[in-house]
Amino acid sequence: MTPPTRTQLGVFFILLCPVNIIGLWWAVGSPLVMDPNSICRKTKWLAGKQAELCQSQPEIINEVIKGAKLGVRECHYQFRFRRWNCTSHNKYFGKVLQQDIRETAFVYAITAAGVTHAVTQACSMGNLLQCGCEATRSRAAPRPATSTSTEAVKWEWGGCGDDVEFGYEKSKQFMDGRRKKGKSDIRTLLDLHNNEAGRLAVRNYMRTECKCHGLSGSCTLRTCWRKMPHFREVGNRLLESFNGASKVMGGNDGKTLIPVGWNIKPPDKQDLIYSAESPDFCLPNRKTGSVGTRGRACNSTAPDTSGCDLLCCDRGYRDETVVYQENCLCRFHWCCMVQCKECSVRKQLSLCL
Repeated sequence: MTPPTRTQLGVFFILLCPVNIIGLWWAVGSPLVMDPNSICRKTKWLAGKQAELCQSQPEIINEVIKGAKLGVRECHYQFRFRRWNCTSHNKYFGKVLQQDIRETAFVYAITAAGVTHAVTQACSMGNLLQCGCEATRSRAAPRPATSTSTEAVKWEWGGCGDDVEFGYEKSKQFMDGRRKKGKSDIRTLLDLHNNEAGRLAVRNYMRTECKCHGLSGSCTLRTCWRKMPHFREVGNRLLESFNGASKVMGGNDGKTLIPVGWNIKPPDKQDLIYSAESPDFCLPNRKTGSVGTRGRACNSTAPDTSGCDLLCCDRGYRDETVVYQENCLCRFHWCCMVQCKECSVRKQLSLCL
């Protein structure tokens, strides 16, 4: 059997709890053609609601995979300038997820958000039979907008709003499927909380879009619908939660989480939480999942996390000139071709020692 690729390891490790994910890696084929049926046939690695969803609605699993990949890409983007850059290297990524640290909280949250976003988007695109556009019959009418004329502009719900509630429920069903709420396990409580924070980063920030109708460009009637936030906005919001994450410990009853420190308010549902301090990720350490920062490109003038002082952990850096080819002087020729020349570009890089 062909060993799993790095892409497979990165995507599927965060779909399920780390303990039971290994078998699923080997069940999956090419990452370019991830057939959900091949995954669902290996249901002995799934349990409870996950197995039920796989058996009854395998097409949902395809969107779950897309959502997980969406979350992984966003994690790479948000952590691109940090010591831990969301690497999915198979020897290290699992070790990170076995710790109850900030980085783990973000991974679970961004994955739950990605699944919510992908499933909801599939509904709006008509790719799933179980759902479609958001139902608006039972919703209150939008507040009328004021107008410069004597009459207020009339509003009504229409168009194709995103059915985020369906995406939210499917994400909850799959991501929380192996976790039992109320179980006396701090890891379970942390994962459930951070999964929910990710889903709420999508559901709680729906925006209203409208289209005007009327003669001669007038806006006598507006048709409005609700759309999800762009996923980059979701990632930015969760990164803010990561920066302000709350450290907690388990209560005496084993079913509650208590903030660590005096005069600290209990975290709300949208906050990320963790229970252990993160390693510094400066040097390679297989035990903690750190690949180190040696050879990472840094900004020698930046004072933030992308700066060489912080990213290189005060070990110093070296400057290196890199020459690469890129398209340039592109011209459009009718019809329909773009022709470009190749130009050599020299770039000065600072690399961590």
